[in-house]
Amino acid sequence: MKKFLLPVLAIFLQSCNGNMMSGFTNSNLSNETQENYEEYSKPTSQLNKTRELLDGASINFPTLTATGYAVVSTQPGQNVEQKRLMAIRSARMAAMRELAEQIHGLKVDSNTTVIDLMVQNDTFRGIVSGVIRGARTVRINPTGSDTYETVLEIDQDMVAYLFRSAQSM
Repeated sequence: MKKFLLPVLAIFLQSCNGNMMSGFTNSNLSNETQENYEEYSKPTSQLNKTRELLDGASINFPTLTATGYAVVSTQPGQNVEQKRLMAIRSARMAAMRELAEQIHGLKVDSNTTVIDLMVQNDTFRGIVSGVIRGARTVRINPTGSDTYETVLEIDQDMVAYLFRSAQSM
């Protein structure tokens, strides 16, 4: 009986203590106690910093730059001029893919088959998916006799917008 009575008494006293404190209103507290109570009830500065970080409001976004390359001779087309235009377009799309990877990340899917403690098959795939807006073409240069390079850039404000829109998805 004594073993049962002691925990019940401890729980009762603890609940009374909480009820006694909850019975006080802010008007019943002294000025110093009320200030301490208000300070205790406010979110801490560390909590506010964490909220800002999670909201993305305090992140300084950089200007992103991406480079894409494409080979002219491997492009479809009836003549060299068409192949050159297709290479420029391909290089631009490769740069877009790199920007999407920087903003939205890369999803990696892999599969490994092991038989008799030996790897028989090992495959992996990277998937980039996202929306790119406001990419500005910085330059398109031929690099060598058969390759084109395209450099794209997204400014800080657009990166912040894209990051916040990706968070809301």
